[in-house]
Amino acid sequence: MLQRQTMIYTELSPNPNSMKFVLNFELAPDGLTFDYPTVAATLEEGKASPLATDLFQFPFVRRIFIAVNFITLTKDDETEWEDVVYDVKKFLKIYFEQNHPVFAQKTIDSNTFIVDVNDSAVVGKIKKALDEYVRPAVESDGGAINFASFDEISGQVKVYLQGSCSGCPSSTVTLKDGIERLLKTMVPEVKEVVAEGV
Repeated sequence: MLQRQTMIYTELSPNPNSMKFVLNFELAPDGLTFDYPTVAATLEEGKASPLATDLFQFPFVRRIFIAVNFITLTKDDETEWEDVVYDVKKFLKIYFEQNHPVFAQKTIDSNTFIVDVNDSAVVGKIKKALDEYVRPAVESDGGAINFASFDEISGQVKVYLQGSCSGCPSSTVTLKDGIERLLKTMVPEVKEVVAEGV
């Protein structure tokens, strides 16, 4: 069996407790993200990940987020990144070079990206704006943003913040000053943007 060449580099995120580990190959299909706030979440049907389960064996890991070509780890307050980054990179390199799976097969089978044909025109515009303008910036910081819902009466958009965005001190400012302003400009029906489950 051919050994996979694994290159990993790290990027700091706006959240000082989160670090982005970027790989030179795809981990998850584009547009799909997986957030694991606990070890139990790594075993849930539809999102099970042997990689995430193994990463929780590091005692400092508090949250794991997997996106298209990166993993964002959120650590505890006591640990310093410079003390653990080398060990995490070494673990990931060995893990991938031995061709261990990122996800359980059931996770892969049950997560195909489907566009909802029942979306209203406004929801379609909101999703398009999030995908084209917001997602790339948020992913560059080691996080993700996903559409949750839109209330046509109040004009409120709810989004899920994941990865380094979850619990980040600056995420509220980004949400209000950046994302909300952009959506209000591009989609006049939007009056407010709030984070769901934060």
